[in-house]
This record gives sequence, C-alpha cells and structure tokens, in this order.
Amino acid sequence: MLVDNLEKINQEIRLACQKASRSDNDVTMIAVTKSVGKEIAKELAELGIENMAENRVDKLLEKKVALESFSSIKWHLIGNLQRRKVKSIINEIDYFHALDSLKLAEEIQKRAEKQISCFVEVNVTGEESKHGFKSEEVLDFIHQLADFDRIKVVGLMTMAPLNASEQVLHEVFSKLKKLQSAVNNQHLSYAPCTELSMGMSNDFPIAIEEGATFVRIGTAIFRGA
Repeated sequence: MLVDNLEKINQEIRLACQKASRSDNDVTMIAVTKSVGKEIAKELAELGIENMAENRVDKLLEKKVALESFSSIKWHLIGNLQRRKVKSIINEIDYFHALDSLKLAEEIQKRAEKQISCFVEVNVTGEESKHGFKSEEVLDFIHQLADFDRIKVVGLMTMAPLNASEQVLHEVFSKLKKLQSAVNNQHLSYAPCTELSMGMSNDFPIAIEEGATFVRIGTAIFRGA
C-alpha cells in the first residue's frame, strides 16, 4: 500500500511540475510521519524516503533513534517549537519549518551548535488560529537576523486554510511565492530564501504550480496502510 501511495503522489508531483513548466527535481517531498509509529516510518526509509518530518519534539527524537541506521535521512521539524524545548531538538534536525518569533530565534542562536536551515512561518491569510508573521512583517524580521550566525533563512513556510477553494489556494500560495522572491532579491547572505515549504496532502499540486519546493505529505502516504 505504501508503495502504491508513494507512486501516486510522485505521479501527481510530476504532473503538477509539467503544468507549471518545472522540473520535478525542484520539488522535495517530505514524509510527515506524525500519525504512524516507528515501524511504518522504517518501512518508508527502506523504500528510499530520505526526508521525514514530525511536528512534536518527542516524536521526532524517538523516530530518529529508531531509524539511526538510515544515515541519509534528513529530519524536519514542522510544528511550532516552544523555547524551552529548543535545547533538546535544535541540534538533532536538518530543517526547522516554523520560525515565528524573534525570541525563538534568540533561543536557537543560543543553543545551536551548527547553522540551522530555517523557514520563516508566514500567516498569509491572517487567520487568528494560525502562528506566523503577517506578510508585511517578514522583511523587517529577517533583517533583524543579520547577526544570528546560527540561523540560515532558506525559505518561507505557510499553511493554507482548511477546505479552501482552488482559487483561494492559488492566491495564498502565489502571495507566499511573491514574498519569497522579495526576500531573495535582498541578496542577504544569511537569508538566501530560495525555498518554499507549502502544500500538504490535500493541496500540494496547487502549491507546486505556484512554486513550492518542499511539500509536506502525511495522509496521502498512509491512506489504507
């Protein structure tokens, strides 16, 4: 079942890339394993999946230990991170997708032993229930990170509204793409901002059409598994 689901997802990625005249090599699928246990995650690793994500610190640490023999796996923390947990996780991950405050950046700078690839979280729609910066706050925030040598802003991340129409999805993802280009055009060495983390199981083809380079897929991988 996992093999079939992965093939279907890869086919959808290819089709979305073709539609947008992009190479499918430009898109990285991250397997979000928060809904499954260590054994299923191990099956994914055995199938060659090399990017895995969790939204909780304890679950990521647990799975990383269980899959330590798969040294090529890159670990992504995609959930919001409490400052008190930074010390235990920040040196165990390759990417952090939810940088959403200066205080959190300060804690990462204090605790990180290496440069961490971070995505700044953007609340494109301004929904009260979502974390992240407003679009108009992003450039100012990134400029405040100039002296944070442990943080590299590789891109921006957003989550689209649940059950949004295709038109709304296109608008949300397109806005983030324009914002990413604006940051990229600043030519900041610490914030190349070449990447876009957007799109999940229900909307990733549209996200790819609008420029996503990382898509976070969970449900679609494990459906029926």
